[in-house]
Amino acid sequence: MPERAWLVVFAAIGFLLGAWQVPLFDLDEGAFSEATLEMIDSGNYVSTTLNGEPRYDKPMLSYWLQAASVHLLGRTELAFRLPSIVCATLWMWLVYGFARERERERGEALVAAGAVAFGLMSSLIGHAATADALLNLLIASAGLDIFRWYERQRRTTLLRVYLAIGLGLLAKGPVALAIPGAASLLFFVWQGRFGLWLRAVLDPLGWLLMITVVAPWVAASIHNDGGAFLRHFLLDHNVGRYTETMQNHGGHWWFYLATLPLIVLPFTGVLRAAFAGAWHESEPFDRYALVWFALVLALFSASATQLPHYLLYGCTPLFVLFGRHHARVRWRRSALLPPLLLAVVLCLLPWLLPVLAAKAHRAYERGVLELAVGQFGGHYLAWAGAALLAMLLAFAVAPRRWPAALLLVGGVQAALLWGVALPAFAEAYQRPTQLAAYKARELGLPTVMYRTYLPTFSVYRGAPTPQRAPQPGELAFIRADRLPTLQKEFPQAELSMEFQMGGVLLIRRRS
Repeated sequence: MPERAWLVVFAAIGFLLGAWQVPLFDLDEGAFSEATLEMIDSGNYVSTTLNGEPRYDKPMLSYWLQAASVHLLGRTELAFRLPSIVCATLWMWLVYGFARERERERGEALVAAGAVAFGLMSSLIGHAATADALLNLLIASAGLDIFRWYERQRRTTLLRVYLAIGLGLLAKGPVALAIPGAASLLFFVWQGRFGLWLRAVLDPLGWLLMITVVAPWVAASIHNDGGAFLRHFLLDHNVGRYTETMQNHGGHWWFYLATLPLIVLPFTGVLRAAFAGAWHESEPFDRYALVWFALVLALFSASATQLPHYLLYGCTPLFVLFGRHHARVRWRRSALLPPLLLAVVLCLLPWLLPVLAAKAHRAYERGVLELAVGQFGGHYLAWAGAALLAMLLAFAVAPRRWPAALLLVGGVQAALLWGVALPAFAEAYQRPTQLAAYKARELGLPTVMYRTYLPTFSVYRGAPTPQRAPQPGELAFIRADRLPTLQKEFPQAELSMEFQMGGVLLIRRRS
């Protein structure tokens, strides 16, 4: 099969599978999608709100792309996720193209592309209606073109770097400039080419292009609210995230070292060969890849707020190294054990979930797990068993057909996760919120969220849902473990149950 046809298959399995049938997930998908809907409904394309309150988390590019997709496809899950699917596919294609320029065998470029499409975290953000796939595409574009500029100083290449950084600033802010800028500085200094780096950094046409991309929104934002959006975004969601732990997403200096094997699964077994090959061969790109990855690892290991997908900003060069050095793996069957272990765990879910449900202390988690027990039945087990058999086949042929075995395991893992396990879990975790929103819309009463933050409820209800206590005659959407608090706060109120499923409730406070 032609190489480009394989890339289409990779993207379909790694990013598209399940994207149209699975409800939006809280918290991030719900927050981004509801903010986009409120932007469309208000006509304010300069700043965002979430449930009527200002949302300062991200600049506007990802919301604009979601809005365009919603106008094209309607208010559907696929519409909200389409920008991420497209961006992740382009990210994969960029990595493949860069690797193909340098490697003689197509298998090396396909392994690099497969690492993007099938890697656990990159595949996840390719499915998610957030800004992360967009940002990784732009950081990858800037970073790979920086190395092309190092090799051959073409003006168009340098302008592409500035364009990608400008768009990255509109997607997620200063990180889009900090990572390519710092990684390139360290690499050029290491290579004794600081003057060449300075020449690129001081290019006036590049700065003009970048400013042209960013300045219109910045000016409109300042005119819109006097700079409040920019101030909160830069101070609270950039400086604040780095210096203070937000939303309990704190960690330790070793957090990313511990999570890296999961982030790149099923390519965990290639990590040692990739790093060793880059270190020993020490060709210019190997050095650049190590600098790029190490910078991101150090930068976010020192951050007070840590989330696994932050490390993806440094994984683009790692994916290329997987392609370059995967043949160095000596114990190939052992390298496939991590994804094989994951498949075994997924096969055991029908037996593990009842145990976890019995041990759950909070009503919300217990409700979700009890509902999940019914979703992971015989149909699920048949598909999970078939996936495990396919992985065992790859395990058997790995010594003789290593690249094919590695990519087969990657495709099977992605298909099992996004085509089987995630839809089953979504029926227990997200479908109740969706149905509760439909019920609230059917009743047509004023509705609030009580001590609950599940923004997908607003998306499916079709209206912002404020966070406060319910007044007489209003509906309250709450997690099951918040009901005792509501009853304690209003001991004399008549509270009637309008909807109950899994871990969520819809309560009416009678007049």
